[in-house]
Amino acid sequence: MPHWLTGTLTCLVILFYTLIGIGPMLILGLLKVAIPLRGFQRRCSQAVMWIAETWAEGVNATISRMTGTRWDIRCEGELSPQHSYLVVSNHQSWVDIPALLQAFNRKTPYFKFFLKKQLVWIPFLGLAFWALDYPFMKRYSKAHLAKRPQDKGKDLEITQRACQKFRDMPVTIVNYLEGTRLTPAKHRAQNSPFRYLLRPKSGGVAFVMAALGKQMRSLLDVTIVYPQGKPPGFWALISGRVDRVVIDIRQLELADELFAGDYANDPAFRIRFQKWVNNLWQAKDQRIEELHAEILQRRSVYLIPQVSTDANQRIAAKASSGD
Repeated sequence: MPHWLTGTLTCLVILFYTLIGIGPMLILGLLKVAIPLRGFQRRCSQAVMWIAETWAEGVNATISRMTGTRWDIRCEGELSPQHSYLVVSNHQSWVDIPALLQAFNRKTPYFKFFLKKQLVWIPFLGLAFWALDYPFMKRYSKAHLAKRPQDKGKDLEITQRACQKFRDMPVTIVNYLEGTRLTPAKHRAQNSPFRYLLRPKSGGVAFVMAALGKQMRSLLDVTIVYPQGKPPGFWALISGRVDRVVIDIRQLELADELFAGDYANDPAFRIRFQKWVNNLWQAKDQRIEELHAEILQRRSVYLIPQVSTDANQRIAAKASSGD
C-alpha cells in the first residue's frame, strides 16, 4: 500500500479502539468521584487500567501489523506488573510514547506521566488522562514566582497529592528529565555538555521519589535510538516509514540516600541528587554512542555481501557475453 493509505488506515483503527474504550473508562472515572469509598475506588482504578492496557495492546498490534516497524527491545532483568517503577528516558519524538507502550504494556503497571494542565482540554485524550489519574501540573515561571512568591512550592504539593493516589497499587511513573524533545536548536541554545541529550532537570524526579518513598525502589533507565538517524514523527510511524526502533532498558536499584533528603530546602542534598542525575545522563549519552556504533557496524556487515554479490553478477554477465 502507499504510505498515505497505510497511515490513514492505521489512524482509523487506533481511533476505533479509542472510541470503544473511552466510554467505559469515563463512566468508571465518574463513579470513582461519585462514590468515595476507598475499596470501590481502587477496584474502579484497576478496571480503568485494564481498559487502558487492552487499548494499548490493540494499538501495539495494529502498528506492528500495518507498518512492519521492528521494535528492538533489550531489557536487563525481569519486569513485573506487581512492582512499582520509575522510568527515565531520553525524549526525541512523539514516537517515544508508542515505543514505551511496546516495551512495557502488561509487563509493568500501566505508566503515568505528569502532564501540563492544558492537555486536559484535548478531545478524548484529555478525558482519558483524567480517568487514568494522570497528574496535571501547572508550571510557574521565574517571572511569575517573582510577582507571586506565594505560589512557590505548589508544584511539589501537586506532585505529592497526585502520588497519594498511587500508594495503594503498583505504578509506573515516566519522567522525561530533559523536559522537552531534543532538537538541534535546543541543544545549541543550552550549550549541552552531552552529545545526544539535553541537560537533565532533577527537581521533578526528586519530588516523585520523595512522595512515593520506599514504594519505588527500581529505576528503569530507557534509551531510545532511531537507526535511520533523524527522529521520525508520529505520521511517519503509522504510515510505515519507520523500519526499526531500538529500546534499551537497564534496571537499576535506587539507593536509600536518594530518599533521605529534602530537595527543595536542603542545598547539600540537592547537589548530591543533581550529581547522581548527571552521572546517570553521562552514562546514557555513552550508551547512545555505543548503540549508534553498533548500528553502523551492522549496516557495514549487511552491505559487504551485497557489494560482493553485485560484483559477481557483473563478472558473470561479462563472461557470458564473451567480454
